Amino acid sequence: MTPDCLTPLARGLTPDDLVRDVTHLPSAPRVLPRLESLLSDCNSSMLEVVDLIRLDLGIAARVLQVANSAYYSKGNRCLTVVEAVNRVGYDQVFDLVAYAVATQVLARPLVAYGIQADDLWKRSVACAIAAELIANHSDQDRNIAYTNGLLHSIGMVAIDEWITHHHPKVSLETCEFPREASSNERALFGFSQAEVGAALLRLWDFPPEMSEPVRWQNAPRACPSQAKMACLLYVAKWIRSVVCDAPATLPPLPEVEQLKRLDLEPDVLKELVTAVEVRMAEISSLLEL
Repeated sequence: MTPDCLTPLARGLTPDDLVRDVTHLPSAPRVLPRLESLLSDCNSSMLEVVDLIRLDLGIAARVLQVANSAYYSKGNRCLTVVEAVNRVGYDQVFDLVAYAVATQVLARPLVAYGIQADDLWKRSVACAIAAELIANHSDQDRNIAYTNGLLHSIGMVAIDEWITHHHPKVSLETCEFPREASSNERALFGFSQAEVGAALLRLWDFPPEMSEPVRWQNAPRACPSQAKMACLLYVAKWIRSVVCDAPATLPPLPEVEQLKRLDLEPDVLKELVTAVEVRMAEISSLLEL
């Protein structure tokens, strides 16, 4: 069934309505803005970090699993979250928790989009790594950039869940970057997954520094308050597309103005693609995908 058939049924629905109607998504991402705040405060203790991780059983279990992987354990098993966090180190704990969150929230197939669970997870993590690398170039907060990249497609998860419960025969055609599925999303709902993702992040108490770039990821220069981070996310999506989709021809390069805002030269993009490919190979080995 095509999206056009459903436009009258979805008329009047807003992104906020949609995310409130979706009740089967875990709220694990709530921990990320709180963790970022703790890690950026020099007065925070490791025990505060551990206490936050312990609030979610799924995250705590995944943190322990990763800490006990061959990459970290060196044959010595840890049994508590305290040991796990101490093992991976303070600087790496945000990435570790982010992987755990991604596993809970993004490791699911998107039937309406025709996207497999492993593909969604890899695209999300690749975008997060790319965003983090760009943040290092452009003097932006690496943890915020990483989170924005990791959750940039969370609106697709919510839309897929809504379609599953209301119109399970609907499918959304996905094109190459930068359009992706936005045309079909707008035909069905009048808005895109980017706006749904921002609404979901607001519901999860994410600050504007995280929700607004996700909302404006397809039109970053129009972002009223977080344009630089929105540009960063757009460029990270470009890198993600090159790494994960392996297109025969490269997608259109980000605009020169976007790159200038991030202090990036076009030639640097190729280096960033290579860096993300290397890091993705390391993570695949780490998590034994």
